[in-house]
Amino acid sequence: MIRYKLRKSTLKEGATAGKWYAYAVNDETYDLDRLSEHMSDHNTPYSAGMIKGVLTDMVECIKELLLDGKCVKIDDLAIFSVGLRGTGVDNPDEYSASEHVTGVRLRSRATGKLSTSNLKLATKLKHQDEYVKPGTDDGGSSAPSGGTGGEEEDDGDHQLG
Repeated sequence: MIRYKLRKSTLKEGATAGKWYAYAVNDETYDLDRLSEHMSDHNTPYSAGMIKGVLTDMVECIKELLLDGKCVKIDDLAIFSVGLRGTGVDNPDEYSASEHVTGVRLRSRATGKLSTSNLKLATKLKHQDEYVKPGTDDGGSSAPSGGTGGEEEDDGDHQLG
């Protein structure tokens, strides 16, 4: 379940000015240790340590390949590539990579089971009215509906797709 909060756009002009938008609430981050432990709990014969070793080596290999100008596709996850950030010039003869490339960034495009369309079909949303410390609650809205008798209460759950 993805929890979200509503925030009002602070833009003064334009089509989005003053409108409210949902922002995903992420309550924790799994590092390689926690991900490995989680994976080892899924009926696998591999220990968390072995899984972490494979994932650590995978990260290093992906970095090596990306820095060599390759794209790396991990089926049902993403295609990783490198993008450049920089400034433009009027004349290509004046271009200098050392002067005009201002940054390198990691790009990823979801594929397969994690493609945007597949995620949308599987996503359930729940409004979170206030901040809840991780592990203390389900993170959902506990505010009363304010309705009168006979009305159904909106628990904040919404299925996409």
